[in-house]
Amino acid sequence: MKYKHLFGPVVSRRLGLSLGVDIVPYKYCSLNCVYCEVSRTTHLTIKRKAFYSTKDITRELDDFLSTNPALDYITFSGAGEPTLNSNLGDIIAYIKSRYPQYKLALITNSTLLSDPEVRREILACDLMLPSLDAVSDECFELINRPHDKLSAQDLIDGLVELRREYKGLIWLEIFIVPGINDHLEEIELLKTAIEQIKPDTVQINSLDRPGAEEWVEPAIYLALEEIKNILQEESNIPVEIIAKAHVEGLITKTEQDYISELTELIRQEEYTKEELARAMQIHVNEVSKLLQHLAVKDNVIAKRRQKGTFYLWKK
Repeated sequence: MKYKHLFGPVVSRRLGLSLGVDIVPYKYCSLNCVYCEVSRTTHLTIKRKAFYSTKDITRELDDFLSTNPALDYITFSGAGEPTLNSNLGDIIAYIKSRYPQYKLALITNSTLLSDPEVRREILACDLMLPSLDAVSDECFELINRPHDKLSAQDLIDGLVELRREYKGLIWLEIFIVPGINDHLEEIELLKTAIEQIKPDTVQINSLDRPGAEEWVEPAIYLALEEIKNILQEESNIPVEIIAKAHVEGLITKTEQDYISELTELIRQEEYTKEELARAMQIHVNEVSKLLQHLAVKDNVIAKRRQKGTFYLWKK
């Protein structure tokens, strides 16, 4: 069975062996973050919608989980914001009732957590991985480029309410963009917000692959250490750095194999991301990351046509 909504299992530095469940169309999101590794948001929205039928998603889950695979988590994530799908609660309830042996994780940008209905739907998850990159409006706008009805305070309020209602684990991620949210004033604001939210852990991240905007760079590890020390000072909340230490040209063998396969395809003819995903049998956001790697080396060309954006090898 070919899967439209499932990807992986993938080995994650935070979640171990995780089966991804993507329930939102490509790049439907409430934010347009400059660091996003899956390219820019094409549909900026805060309107929830039943993008796909619950039955289509649960059918794929039944097929995959019928063999009782060893998984650390089933994770709602992908190339958009999962909470935008109004069927999320039904999907969570289905997995919990049919496959209670599996833990559920939700990766979210926190923008819809101020909605009581969204919070109610996700309470059965075992782990929440929400984000908060900025507290000041200026930094929030520069980094996250939100829908015009959102503010950083909306995210904080939603996270505070989630912590009050939710008894599971919350690992709060802060993504550092050098030159924007790495100065002392913003870090102190984030520290105050963390004290209000009371997550179980704070995770500091930075750029690993090319982001949506070329000017975004990874933070120096020593700078991340300094930020960690500030956030930990006089606090009982653990803070850890999850950003990889950057080594030029370091690519795992599996990634190199995929890059070679993609290169071979686009050397012969042009493809859309979706066509490449089908040909390589991987998720479309993994294709985006591979294409960005080739773009950094100036090896790939993107051409906009009536039927979409096509990618080909630069001769």
